[in-house]
Amino acid sequence: MIEYSLDTTHSVLYLQPKSALEQEDFVKVAKIVDPYIEKTGKLAGIIVELPSFPGWENFGAMAAHFRFVRDHHKRVKKIGLVTNSFLGKVAELLAPHFVSAEIKHFPAGALEAAKEWTMK
Repeated sequence: MIEYSLDTTHSVLYLQPKSALEQEDFVKVAKIVDPYIEKTGKLAGIIVELPSFPGWENFGAMAAHFRFVRDHHKRVKKIGLVTNSFLGKVAELLAPHFVSAEIKHFPAGALEAAKEWTMK
């Protein structure tokens, strides 16, 4: 399950995974972000705040996650990962080979720093 909100003033999507990611999570997020991107052309950023990566509920959820990234990464300028999970650092190093957005890892609790960086 993902909690999410779209800050249209700053063009930032906030994601907070709370439990294993489900296929429906990405459908719900796309329903709020896709019309916004259609209207504005892009997002300034996405901030993902999670204490640790919760994994996926099943293979369908993992596939939906990858499709969401594939369908949206070219329309996102920056992605801030706020987590103490080692995956935050790994994503910062590896993801630029697969996505066009700039990615930066922030330690848990550094949400404000992630917001400032994303909105620059």
